[in-house]
Amino acid sequence: MTHALIIGGGIAGPVTAMALQRAGVEATVHEAYPGGAEELGAFLVLFANGLAALRTIGADGPVLERSFPAETVEFLSDTGARLGTRAIAGAPGGPDGIAPRTLQRSELYRALRDEAVRRGIPVLHGKRLVDAARRPGGGVVAAFADGSSAEGDLLIGADGIHSRTRTLLDPSAPPPRHTGQLTVCGRTGDTRFPVPPRTYRMIYGQRAFFGCTTAPDGTTYWFANVPAAEVPRAELAGTGPERWRQRAAEAFAADRTPAAAIIASSGTAVIGMNAYDIPTTPVWHSDRAVLVGDAAHATAPNAAQGASLAIEDGVVLARALRDLPDARRAFTAYERLRRTRVERVVALSAAMAGRTPLTTEERRARDAEVRRRTAEDTGGADDWLTGYRVEWTNRTG
Repeated sequence: MTHALIIGGGIAGPVTAMALQRAGVEATVHEAYPGGAEELGAFLVLFANGLAALRTIGADGPVLERSFPAETVEFLSDTGARLGTRAIAGAPGGPDGIAPRTLQRSELYRALRDEAVRRGIPVLHGKRLVDAARRPGGGVVAAFADGSSAEGDLLIGADGIHSRTRTLLDPSAPPPRHTGQLTVCGRTGDTRFPVPPRTYRMIYGQRAFFGCTTAPDGTTYWFANVPAAEVPRAELAGTGPERWRQRAAEAFAADRTPAAAIIASSGTAVIGMNAYDIPTTPVWHSDRAVLVGDAAHATAPNAAQGASLAIEDGVVLARALRDLPDARRAFTAYERLRRTRVERVVALSAAMAGRTPLTTEERRARDAEVRRRTAEDTGGADDWLTGYRVEWTNRTG
């Protein structure tokens, strides 16, 4: 039986391993971090397309148990004025009634990793890839920073935006591009500014963009996308939650909205990061190695599709390996099925990252446009994005 070495144990790695298992391919997941790469202050949204892909491999249950739904998005101006609401694409009433789900990133990591282990898939920690080479007679040998190595028939790079697998495939691969913003995430138990149930509140601030939602237990999860230059790695490592909280709150201090107060009430449950994307990756695969998730197509957080795209990748790749007679043909088909879609999402998210009006006139014009769009919304604008489905029973041509 074919055996795949999966590099990376975040989201794409365990999902790909479970999908491969269903396709009849064994896999071992190799995670660089000793105990996982959890970011305790960060949260994410899985939209209908990502949840449906998990459902095809029977892995949606553990995620549903650890998350809560949202069905509506509400828009506010920096003045505090309510600009309108609309249904979130994929909410109940759609073709398969899958509502987007919110959960902490760490919970998603654990849910997927625990489910993979429950299914008998080995997940090894402390395995940071440093090199890979062809194995005599076929296959690959992966070398890790701890001095160990592993042999397999295929190498699958699910090792994120700073992927070592990507640079081994193509030493001239373009590096991640800073999007011109910082993303700060947090949570608070302060009950003064709750968001209506099953709703995301999005605020167009004068200097930054803010979003939040309140869980059934009363916890409000929030994010702020703040236009700013890239923070150097050393400075990033030394910036604690207090500074991130202060920096995010300052971006909304001049607005007449609850954003600054929500941020200020968040204590130490705050994390900040540079926002990056990769508009295109020229080389996705060789005859024995292939990229999935952020390693192939990192997207800025604005469209909230990074996790869902990674999940889609794993299922599509496994289906191709099931249906086609050799890895090169399977990898070629996988790239053909995925590249156009994911690059379109990356471009969409990058365009959203640049939407920061600078003048009062521009902000009021934007408010009017948001009012118009929400009033005219028919629920179908995001069909190409969240309506995408991976049909497991279809054959890969």
